[in-house]
Amino acid sequence: MRLKKGPPDFILFITTLALLGIGLVMVFSSSAVTAGVKYGDAYFFFKRQLLWAVIGLIAMIVIMKINYLRLREFSLPLMAVAVICLILVITPLGIATKGSTRWLGVGILSFTPSELAKLAVVMFLAKTLEVNIDNIKSFKKGIFPYLALLAFVCGLIMAQPDLGTSFAIAGTVFCMLLVAGAKWSHLGVIAISGLGAVAAAIAVAPYRMERFIAFLNPWKFASDEGFQTIQSLYALGSGGLFGMGLGRSRQKFFYLPEQHTDFIFAILGEELGFLGACLVIALFLLFAWRGFRIAINAPDNFGSLLAAGVTIMVIFQAAINIGVVSGTLPVTGITLPFISYGGSSLLFTMAGVGLLLNISRYSAYK
Repeated sequence: MRLKKGPPDFILFITTLALLGIGLVMVFSSSAVTAGVKYGDAYFFFKRQLLWAVIGLIAMIVIMKINYLRLREFSLPLMAVAVICLILVITPLGIATKGSTRWLGVGILSFTPSELAKLAVVMFLAKTLEVNIDNIKSFKKGIFPYLALLAFVCGLIMAQPDLGTSFAIAGTVFCMLLVAGAKWSHLGVIAISGLGAVAAAIAVAPYRMERFIAFLNPWKFASDEGFQTIQSLYALGSGGLFGMGLGRSRQKFFYLPEQHTDFIFAILGEELGFLGACLVIALFLLFAWRGFRIAINAPDNFGSLLAAGVTIMVIFQAAINIGVVSGTLPVTGITLPFISYGGSSLLFTMAGVGLLLNISRYSAYK
């Protein structure tokens, strides 16, 4: 199919750069103390994040330039690579950190296969749903194959173990099936099955059960499982309306664990205040608006499903992270897109934005 090409979505591009810029500033601010004490270099984490940001920008621009219909042919190979990497990560080749084995590679060249899996699943679903769109109302032909794929991929990720990423991928798949036109009754079965699986995963792992109980009343477990949530709330509460000022966080002085990764939003709220936190949330909402607008105006089903999937992937993960940091969801290890420290997450998120900008160039309405 020959498509007329135009400029990419400018608002989405600027929104992405704004989130990326805020992320770089906050990674430095939140990690400088830890990096200085642990590595003798306050810029240690910042320099790595900056490198990945540059690589991510290059990946975004390259992907944006290639016709997305040509990229469709990479969906199956990318899915296969993601599955192979997920299998390898639970072998002796995987790198264990803090009780989980989620990495492959060496040093700065290491990456998280589950981050690749997020994007691979979105691309694979977009391609296969386009072909299978007439069967989407059928549970056996239209829904079950995707449930089997989801169970397989999430099973591999749970073996690491990583419940948060599994939940994020499951939520993305659920929403993409909804966008594709699946029956509400079928989606209800998926939702009930998914919640049952999450409940079972919590019940069989004592540390997850402890986290869930602490989530219900963190103050009762203030020195143990509720500690991180309470310190996060202290950070958010200390920020007030305007914040304590950039670089002036107190919680980053070894009070709040994972202050530059999973809980960076708490440091952002402490230093930039309620208004700063609202600005970041507004940028994510703006990202969602432009992403879904691109999906609605895409010239074909593949582009529409792909744009919706990437948008859902980013926004759903952001919602989970902010929910955890604000104490409205149980603690789980999932980063805030564009903002948190993490090369793999940033690279594949930027690649996803490249796909969105690519599709926007062929949009029927700017």
